[in-house]
Amino acid sequence: MNHEILFDADVEVPEGLTGRMEEVIFAALEAEGVELPCEINVLLTDDEGIHQVNLDMREVDRPTDVLSFPMFELEPGAPPQGEEYLDPATELCPLGDMCISLERAESQAAEFGHSLEREVCYLTVHSVLHLLGYDHLDEGPMKAQMRAREEAILGTLGITRE
Repeated sequence: MNHEILFDADVEVPEGLTGRMEEVIFAALEAEGVELPCEINVLLTDDEGIHQVNLDMREVDRPTDVLSFPMFELEPGAPPQGEEYLDPATELCPLGDMCISLERAESQAAEFGHSLEREVCYLTVHSVLHLLGYDHLDEGPMKAQMRAREEAILGTLGITRE
């Protein structure tokens, strides 16, 4: 599929990380049955940068690890279909934007005892699923459904918790 992933960074990004993120994004879109060519914008930043995005976009005055801004209100397991989802100028489905704090990801990777790459891959698949309508507002079935999809997708790429 000819998806277009547009990366922007205001921090130093380890070599190969965006390639790995792109691999995760493509795998998530395929696993979720997305057949339209999509565009996703990705901002890699630090805690200060994501704090500002969180404040500007959500009026939440604190940093976080990942933010997702879906373009459409989709239902889990029901990806966008049909030409009405395509931008006529690009012929791509503008799925949405994600913002990841590499500073927070590094801290969480150390806390959980795995690599920065594994943590960023997890945050990436988490964000893609948000763009596709998944959520975890409850601590029950919605969260369990999302976690199961995250682990399944990462598992196909050999990215495990170990």
